[in-house]
Amino acid sequence: MKQIISHFTDDDLYKFTMCCSVIDNFPRARVKYSFTDRDGTVYPDGFADRLAEQVAMLENLVITDEEIDFMKRRCPYIPHWFYNYLRGYRFNREWVAARQDEEGHLHVDIEGSWADTILLEVKVLAIISELYYRMTGQAEHFDYTDYYRKSYRKAERLLDAGCRFSDFGTRRRASFMAEDTVVRAMKDCCTGGKWNGKFVGTSNVYLAMKYDLTPVGTMAHEFVSAIGGMYGPQMANHIAMDSWRQTFRGALGTYLYDTFGWDIFSLNFSEDFANLFKGLRVDSGDNREQLRKIVGKYRSLGIDPKTKQVTFSNALNTDKAIEIQQYAREYCQPSFGIGTHFTNDFEGVSPLNIVIKLTAAKITEAWPFYNDTCKLSEDNGKHTGKPEVIARFKAALNREK
Repeated sequence: MKQIISHFTDDDLYKFTMCCSVIDNFPRARVKYSFTDRDGTVYPDGFADRLAEQVAMLENLVITDEEIDFMKRRCPYIPHWFYNYLRGYRFNREWVAARQDEEGHLHVDIEGSWADTILLEVKVLAIISELYYRMTGQAEHFDYTDYYRKSYRKAERLLDAGCRFSDFGTRRRASFMAEDTVVRAMKDCCTGGKWNGKFVGTSNVYLAMKYDLTPVGTMAHEFVSAIGGMYGPQMANHIAMDSWRQTFRGALGTYLYDTFGWDIFSLNFSEDFANLFKGLRVDSGDNREQLRKIVGKYRSLGIDPKTKQVTFSNALNTDKAIEIQQYAREYCQPSFGIGTHFTNDFEGVSPLNIVIKLTAAKITEAWPFYNDTCKLSEDNGKHTGKPEVIARFKAALNREK
């Protein structure tokens, strides 16, 4: 079967920035990840074997001089020593174990050095999604000409409403061609006239290079989640923000705050961090409620929230983004990261509801995995991790839900 991921930087920017900070701050850390299909999808016979073949194909990927030159030009906050690491980086199929149970459900586990395995999550998810549509025959019916027109119309509506938005859709895209089509359509639309809004760029580094756009992104929940596993959830946000500051010196200033919930983050979000980071990302919970908390926190610190960017990325579509834009612009500088709605919105096709989450971390290979970790969402019922671990972390943070 044709290789699905054929470019080293066909990946989200935040995987590279997190990898850089991991090497800088936690160079000996080791982690475990686990795949979850929230809909309990039954995968075609032999799917795990085909997935294993695609993972093995990743071993032939190497970063090119063109990719490095682009990242140096467009991502000046990344220290140049990191590119020496990427030049020598090689994927290893032994880090990934995939199997199907008797019912056909998919199980994927990843384990290894954090600095190595951190670059697998997005690629493996993108492989699973595209492979599923290929093996079920749905990919044969994808009409990319129509998809370009559909994506262009979405961009027109968002731009006309004054939205600043980015493509965040690599992980659950229907195919590489689907995301490529989206980015091309939205760039064409943005450059085709004068608009109130702006297509800021894409989280996919390779597509940003192909279309000469800005790669967009900062961090994912796994950064805070791993630190919570190593040190406990109470101070995980403080350690994460401080580590980020040490690596990027004030650049990459949008912080993803909801790994263990708003309340514990708010306690860690002191005035120095509030001034350092240019804004926050809302990725779970009710958008209006979360915005009220953010605005209240900034005002309590004597900071005008209108000077801060709030990025909304919680299961957005065009209508939701425009609705949020109408009320959020009165309180902050809203922006939007839109994923599956952009890259997996073919007629009659259901996007897979899949994630890969970090489940355990240890600060050195010499220690045992003494404390698993989890993610506590602001959305009730969407916590990720073993039930007993979730219960332990909620108890440590005095959370009821």
